[in-house]
Amino acid sequence: MSLMQTGGRGSFITLEGGEGAGKSTQLQVIVEKLKALQIDALATREPGGSPGAETLREILLSGQLKHLGPKAEAILFSAARIDHVDCLIEPALAKGTWVVCDRFLDSTRAYQGALGKLDPRFLSALERVTLGDLLPDLTLILDLPADVGLARAKARRGGAGEADRFEQEDLQFHESLRAAFLAIAKAEPKRCVIIDAQRSQSEVTEAIWAAISDRLLPRLRLVEAERDAGHGA
Repeated sequence: MSLMQTGGRGSFITLEGGEGAGKSTQLQVIVEKLKALQIDALATREPGGSPGAETLREILLSGQLKHLGPKAEAILFSAARIDHVDCLIEPALAKGTWVVCDRFLDSTRAYQGALGKLDPRFLSALERVTLGDLLPDLTLILDLPADVGLARAKARRGGAGEADRFEQEDLQFHESLRAAFLAIAKAEPKRCVIIDAQRSQSEVTEAIWAAISDRLLPRLRLVEAERDAGHGA
């Protein structure tokens, strides 16, 4: 099956979840599958994804700013997100490219919001400034027990480098983080789909692709049908 680009706006997919959930691996698989359907797609990440945001990524994940507290961290994550959205995400979507992002606004809601106990009104204000009307079309929350995820993250690092600012937090932190992501999914079922990330990589890929096929590809086919009908008029 081949789905050609329609010239309309691209779809925006985000992957969320705790450490070691396999987001980076699945991100690349999604992009490859979309390209196989002749859909322009790109992979990106947060914090990062654009030159200015990548500079802030190093600072945020180093732990240098932990002492400033969750409110300052949330502001800096938002600053990185503004650069990311303005320089990469929004221009790509506008020209019809699908964007697949490893972490986005829900990570701020979970890490600094739920765990940092920030006032939801403060986070909502940051989101309005940072995103305007932009929200992901589909958010895939890769879910697995915190101890499993941390073990995977440690194995992935091997002997290369230390755990980042958030991986260094204790197990209770990561269990609470998992609960925060599940609460987000429950609150926004039209946007979010929970994926059981304990399964094999191929099974996770299958579940993710089923969600994309169900939620987003029918809309693309409808746009194509309307375009074709217009050309035939």
